[in-house]
Amino acid sequence: MNTTDSMAHVIPLALLTASFLGVSVPVLAAEEVTPCPKPKISECPKPVGHEVPVELLSPPTANGVSVCLITRTDTNPYFVKMKEGATAKAGELGMQLKTYAGKIDGDSESQVAAIESCIADGAKGILIAASDTKGIVSSVKKARDAGLLVIALDTPLEPIDAADSTFTTDNFRAGAQIGAWAKAKLGDAAKDAKIAYLDLNPAQPTIDVLSDQGFMAGFGIDTKDANKIGDEDDARNVCHEVTNGDEEGGRKAMENCLQKDQGINVVYSVNELAAAGAYQALKAVGMERNVLIVSVNGSCSSLKNVKEGVIGATSQELPMRMAILGINAIAIAANGKKVTGFFDSGANLVTDRPMAGVESIDTATGINLCWG
Repeated sequence: MNTTDSMAHVIPLALLTASFLGVSVPVLAAEEVTPCPKPKISECPKPVGHEVPVELLSPPTANGVSVCLITRTDTNPYFVKMKEGATAKAGELGMQLKTYAGKIDGDSESQVAAIESCIADGAKGILIAASDTKGIVSSVKKARDAGLLVIALDTPLEPIDAADSTFTTDNFRAGAQIGAWAKAKLGDAAKDAKIAYLDLNPAQPTIDVLSDQGFMAGFGIDTKDANKIGDEDDARNVCHEVTNGDEEGGRKAMENCLQKDQGINVVYSVNELAAAGAYQALKAVGMERNVLIVSVNGSCSSLKNVKEGVIGATSQELPMRMAILGINAIAIAANGKKVTGFFDSGANLVTDRPMAGVESIDTATGINLCWG
């Protein structure tokens, strides 16, 4: 999810498709998708399982097949890029794509209405980045009962098998990457850190929980119940505030955290929009040089903030890959075969301040892979 206006960085869709889909993507059974309880990312096993079926990489055409894409917003560049990928791939395969989005991140009512519209329109499948991963399940079940293939993008549903397939980043690992980097960057001072968590929304969707709890695991903090935000008792955790995934929310959340403790020196943010807002709040009180900000998503524009030191490190996601794989899966289903399971679309830790023992790429490399 993006932070500022997009950089002029365009890669042809054919090249993106080749680079995104020419790499084996692990598939996991739903029961295998559990947060790693280890305190170091290096101790967390990488996803294992079968490679992506060949037909998922080279799907058949599905002329005239109707498919829906439902995102959390239509303004966040992360979801804009997802929409671009889905639109181009659907066009390539002869499919008819209809797109819907919530008014803001967290607007589940609009997503429920979109599902109803897709059912009524006779769509073959739905790709959805859910705002409320639990609350949307009954509507998803209605769609599946009506014969639609439902694929979760970016955010697994709860339970994960409420959708036929999931194409997303392993958000726990993405969070653990930035947690491990922040711990290494602080060195001995990590044991006395004061950390602010700028999360997504009160519904605690799985993407929010996993990246938040992953950060803690990477930093060496006991998560307690890894399926819940805010039950930890480590004294280093100062606050958990929600941001709705936007810059203004990030600014307000950071202000609230600073009211609790002026000594905060680490900020975890659910995306770079929230990180940008946090930076502005810190700058307003002269603290911007004293606080280490880390984030998740890795858009083109946010990598400029990494390069300039506004954000220390970010875990870069690949939303276009998620959308392309999802469209491909629905095209395959339209031709009589289902591809089901959890597919990890990967993430890269991007920073220009590499730490020993923490695998990363620099911003120059990240820009070649970024979105938005």
